[in-house]
Amino acid sequence: MQDKIKILNDKIALAKQGGGEARIAKHHEKKKLTARERVHYLMDEGSFEEMGMLVTHRTTDFGMEKEIYYGDGVVTGYGTINERLVYVFAQDFTVFGGSLSETHAEKICKVMDMALKNGAPMIGLNDSGGARIQEGVRSLGGYADIFYKNVQSSGVIPQISAIMGPCAGGAVYSPAMTDFTMMVEGSSYMFVTGPNVVKTVTNETVTSEELGGASTHSTKSGVAHITSPNGVECLEDIKRLLSYLPQNNRENAPKLDYILNDEIREKLDTIIPDNTNKPYDMHDVIGHIIDQDSFFEIHKDFAENIIVGFARLGGRSIGIIANQPMILAGVLDVKSSTKAARFVRFCDAFNIPLLVLEDVPGFLPGTDQEWNGIIIHGAKLLYAFSEATVPRITVITRKAYGGAYDVMNSKHIGADMNFAWPSAEIAVMGAKGASEIIFKNEIAAASNPEEKLKEKEAEYAELFANPYTAAQRGFVDEVIEPRFTRRKLIKAFSMLENKVVDTPKRKHGNIPL
Repeated sequence: MQDKIKILNDKIALAKQGGGEARIAKHHEKKKLTARERVHYLMDEGSFEEMGMLVTHRTTDFGMEKEIYYGDGVVTGYGTINERLVYVFAQDFTVFGGSLSETHAEKICKVMDMALKNGAPMIGLNDSGGARIQEGVRSLGGYADIFYKNVQSSGVIPQISAIMGPCAGGAVYSPAMTDFTMMVEGSSYMFVTGPNVVKTVTNETVTSEELGGASTHSTKSGVAHITSPNGVECLEDIKRLLSYLPQNNRENAPKLDYILNDEIREKLDTIIPDNTNKPYDMHDVIGHIIDQDSFFEIHKDFAENIIVGFARLGGRSIGIIANQPMILAGVLDVKSSTKAARFVRFCDAFNIPLLVLEDVPGFLPGTDQEWNGIIIHGAKLLYAFSEATVPRITVITRKAYGGAYDVMNSKHIGADMNFAWPSAEIAVMGAKGASEIIFKNEIAAASNPEEKLKEKEAEYAELFANPYTAAQRGFVDEVIEPRFTRRKLIKAFSMLENKVVDTPKRKHGNIPL
């Protein structure tokens, strides 16, 4: 018996060495944590339990039978983060470059099944050179097995992918199907085809960082939701993100204890400029409404004309979607519509109430937008809001023009409560443009057309560029002073806490993708 225990301990020691001391030392030279270091840093101390530590690959081709490493390049298991159960896999780049084999994939699928059955978040720490080419189609089949598990888990448990190193080829599609993709600046990259293939096929010369680095995917493609300066901060960001999320789609996000006070925020009264064409930072509005320092922004550097992220309001986790007047006047365009639609659908899937802060002059005009499908992308956001059954509240801070008024969680598409500040302007279009159309002939016939335009502009603004006409029709529930916004929202979300919506029976809708 003692001999068998010694053999077991020797195997465990070999498994924990990963690719061997020399490879691990080289890994550290690049200031990257090893797979096990990442897992243990992520989990509560002493909570991680590893699964499949002694698994080895089954390949005998190309001399692979001589290259045996326990664990086969991926660490899998479960543990707790802030005392909440989570499942994790961490690819080990020191073993065959973290390449995915048949058994490597089986380990990942096994832990994904466990997460789904037990209703707990799944976290993937990706650091892999791609499919293990010595295994051919078996490794490709392994990727497809993982993709299928991603889809089965979607909307049931939160799935988070952290790209801690390379992620190329077919490997990129698994993170793309999870709820959040995080990247590390300067040491991680994602692309379907690498720089060498790009050079051969298109004759473009590009680096891995330019093609698929954290900066590229956080600003241009929108693939990365969150970027971190290093691996440790990436793991901290995962912990913070999880604090806003429920364990699964049958539960609510953790609620912190909170005692209601007067909740008046007088600084909100002075944020909106007197000049309706002057921008202001919507982050200031968010900061004065939510619990102090609780905003966790998602997709911060992508489509900056709209802001999305998680926050707490009276201790309750909420999702925020807000137009940003500082960027493109807060208009909706192709990228911002898709960004917001995805966030709305995530929050709805996981029972997270939605707060919309609206200041939108409309959709961005132009051939670029039309040719790139603003119609269908704008429809995504409209569909997402219309489909959402979680508590939904809108605050119109200033402009709510045209179709964008409808799209940004209006009462007409199922919003529960709509508030407006006295500065709100709710109309088909701005007073100047509307006057030029409605009073075109009258202005043209006037002795002083410019003076007549200003007169008609003021007339239109008095009639429509205010929240009171909408309030008279019941499209706005209440016109409130900005200082009372926080208090109104806390009470409204509390009132909506047990909201139930019976939706039509169907397999699923057909969102305009």
